[in-house]
Amino acid sequence: MAKKRVVRKKAAARKPVAKKKPVAKKKPVARKKPVAKQKPAARKAPTAKAPARTIAPRPAAVLSAPVAKPVVPVPDPLAPLGAHVSTQGGAALAPARGDDIGATGIQVFTKVPNQWKEKDVSAAEAAAFRAAMAASGQRWVTSHDSYLINLASPDSTLRARSLESFTLELRRCNTLGLDALVSHPGNYLDDRASGLARNADAITAALEAAPGPTRLCLELTAGQGTVLGSTFEEMAALLARIPAALQHRLGVCLDTCHVFAAGYDLVGDYDGVWARFGDVIGFERLGVLHLNDSVGACGSRKDRHALIGEGLLGREPFRRIMTDRRLAAVPKMLETPKGDDAVSNDRRMLTLLRGFAAAG
Repeated sequence: MAKKRVVRKKAAARKPVAKKKPVAKKKPVARKKPVAKQKPAARKAPTAKAPARTIAPRPAAVLSAPVAKPVVPVPDPLAPLGAHVSTQGGAALAPARGDDIGATGIQVFTKVPNQWKEKDVSAAEAAAFRAAMAASGQRWVTSHDSYLINLASPDSTLRARSLESFTLELRRCNTLGLDALVSHPGNYLDDRASGLARNADAITAALEAAPGPTRLCLELTAGQGTVLGSTFEEMAALLARIPAALQHRLGVCLDTCHVFAAGYDLVGDYDGVWARFGDVIGFERLGVLHLNDSVGACGSRKDRHALIGEGLLGREPFRRIMTDRRLAAVPKMLETPKGDDAVSNDRRMLTLLRGFAAAG
């Protein structure tokens, strides 16, 4: 009997140990609590709101309705009027692009403007371009030279490279039969008078090395940094340094944004600005006008173009330009922002300018 009791006692002693097993089972329950707290579904509200972003997309993502191609009178009573157009695919495609925006004159690049890499114009390419011009409504064409060129640089290596590039640009223009080449005066960097002399010497060398019909039109600048040619007086001084035998190949390009940014108030003193231009440079020098509104204020020296009527110049100076008899025969080119496509803004701006002229 005693043995049996001992056995029973041992069994009884072991029973509590067996009953402790449910405690071990509670551990997973304790581990599940953090999972319950991390319910991501409750925090997915921003995802549910995502479709709301498509209700009001950014203006840049909205494409406006195409602007109809302007109707150009035949014959056109205005001087050549147009814009800068692309030569992608070949120069011969540029005249048709001018037609597509309602232009009668165009500005192009004969090479990639922000690279030193040069190119030659073959006889076949020149013939194709001339044929395309003859088949189009374009009556006048100019090139704009490379942004890298600095004929006024005190650095002999950069100046030599610039002179080579500028001379090759003139040769391409002559080969294609372009009417003009627009070029910015250089940056003097060290001394203004020395820079002016270097600039004039390089222009002279290039004109002598590349004879031809293309007229060089030096563009008045906004006056940022050490750039030359932001005043009528300095431009006149630069022109005066070119030898007399080359003077007939020289002209000036007046950019409305540039001269306004340089301090010539075309808004408050339109007549005074043009009177000064006539006295210092002369209207006979004016080979082309760049018609651009300005993001910067008068005298800001900021070369930032805006659509006509949408900058600080506003519409009035352009209305007056389009009805100014002194400027009637001067080719006029847009360099305003292109927008979402390559045609709509140009079409709209050219229609606006023609409307100014028609209203007289």
